[in-house]
Amino acid sequence: MDRIALSGRVAVVTGSGRGLGLAYARALAAAGASVVVNDVDPQAAADAVKVITDAGGRAAALSVPVGTAEAAEALVACAVENFGRLDAMVTNAGVLRDKVLWKMTDEDFDTVVQVHLRGTFTCVRAAVERMREQGEGGRIIVAGSPAGQRGNFGQTNYAAAKAGIAAMVRTWAMELARAGITANAVIPVAATAMTKTIPVFAPHIEALEQHGTPFPDTLRKGEGFGTPEDVAGLVAFLASEASAGITGQCIGVGGDKLALWSHPEEVAVAYTDGGWSAEAIAATWPVSVGRNPQTYGIPAPQL
Repeated sequence: MDRIALSGRVAVVTGSGRGLGLAYARALAAAGASVVVNDVDPQAAADAVKVITDAGGRAAALSVPVGTAEAAEALVACAVENFGRLDAMVTNAGVLRDKVLWKMTDEDFDTVVQVHLRGTFTCVRAAVERMREQGEGGRIIVAGSPAGQRGNFGQTNYAAAKAGIAAMVRTWAMELARAGITANAVIPVAATAMTKTIPVFAPHIEALEQHGTPFPDTLRKGEGFGTPEDVAGLVAFLASEASAGITGQCIGVGGDKLALWSHPEEVAVAYTDGGWSAEAIAATWPVSVGRNPQTYGIPAPQL
């Protein structure tokens, strides 16, 4: 268990004033890390710092919207100025602008991509620059989503951003290996403000919040759906020495379920001499590569 200890290490967690981000920040602090809490709401960030410090942890707050290079550099500077170094960057901040394709505006698309995709890119870039200067390795932990792995109705912008984040992780795993910096994506399934709007989950989340009623096994095991705290252990693990050999992975967690997501790969191939004409593809498709098409979309909960 000493390999999970994070004493002396410093982490930035974006979007950590509440929800999943707060659970991550608390778990990292409980393991001994000093944490920079970030949220667009200054009061939420201050409240989160108080929760951590009241529990005996070390934390500082910086309220800034992620997305720009300036915000990313400010977060890294906050870590260095308050705690002397940076060992882990956890990019959790996000927004939603859900609409079907024909109703989604340019602003809806750009806002989500700015926070999720560009925000992850700029924060990780700034963090890696500092980690490489320190020369002692580091941990990049980013937030993916089942929507980014499979697509989701009404989430063109969000699914695209999360799919892009998964692709960046695979790229960074190669680029950062020599520096001893790992890069992995967490794919959480948990009770959040977003999942609370899903009718099948809403009554269970309400019962938990109002009466402390635990989620049943049909959720925790059957759907792999739990609380933010159920996800936080994975973040602490990935920030620790115990995960030193793990990089370039998309790891799912929720409730009682832990999973490794596959990377895209060829699942069926066919060859023909001289290349493929449209007519040849039409003849071959139903009896060869197209015989078992891939599924898409997040499966509906089976409750």
